[in-house]
Amino acid sequence: MSNRNWFYASEGQQKGPLPEGQLRDLISRGMVRADTLVWTEGMSGWQKAGEIPGLVPGAGAPPAFPQAGGAPQVAASGSYTGGALSADFPIWGLFGRSLLLFIGQIFVIPAPWTATALYRFAIPHIRVPGRPNLEFTGQPLDIWYVFIVLGLLTYAGVADSNIVTLLSLVLQAFLGWMIVRWIASRLSSNGQELPIAFKGSPAVYIGWYVLMVISSITIIGWAWVMTAWMRWICRNIEGTRREVTFNASGLEVLWRTIVFAIGCAFLIPIPWVLRWYANWYISQFALVERQSGFVAV
Repeated sequence: MSNRNWFYASEGQQKGPLPEGQLRDLISRGMVRADTLVWTEGMSGWQKAGEIPGLVPGAGAPPAFPQAGGAPQVAASGSYTGGALSADFPIWGLFGRSLLLFIGQIFVIPAPWTATALYRFAIPHIRVPGRPNLEFTGQPLDIWYVFIVLGLLTYAGVADSNIVTLLSLVLQAFLGWMIVRWIASRLSSNGQELPIAFKGSPAVYIGWYVLMVISSITIIGWAWVMTAWMRWICRNIEGTRREVTFNASGLEVLWRTIVFAIGCAFLIPIPWVLRWYANWYISQFALVERQSGFVAV
């Protein structure tokens, strides 16, 4: 564990990350004691430092190290409340399935299979605090018609009609809302289905989608609309005791998207910038304790 970065809880606050050598120095100076809660990547939750063999003088029970996400948060009571999501997508796996998704949409018929393949590949590579072994259980034929229609809509521009373009825009937004609901309802952890659901209104979702398209006229304004839209989506995810948040700012979304677009324009960097952008985007989501009075399903 010598190469790991550690977090520790002090006065109800999370401190870190810091190298293990620095943590051991704090232990030797008595600033981190045997009963101090600590965490490092791979642990399922916070543990007392004295329970981790070799960390402080005295033996303890071995820590649990199932796959986990970013550093959990610690409340004043010392209880686990949440943390940031993280992802580490394999470069060629992500690029290959993204390319297949594009090809599937162009040829329309394969779209349900290529889209599902991407979700089933990507979601297990997302680490969520307290939700080990995350998986996507959706099947290509669950909402096959959604992906077929989306594929057909890629050719809507051929009609050269403003009315067709507008109707296509609204329909794309509605189908996107259906996909978000489907993905949220098909998540599992350790082989057990999660009681998660997206409850956002389809009308409001369409409104955000249309606003995104309109804001693109400003060249940069769409980035702030995107962040607000993501926060709205997060607020409408239900079925968990922890609230999902999106923490990126509009400026962060803007400059990273510009770098991503420039990289794609040169073709060769696409696999690398795609992975870089996807890993960063996932890391902007986090789980936080909901306000009191919320009861999970």
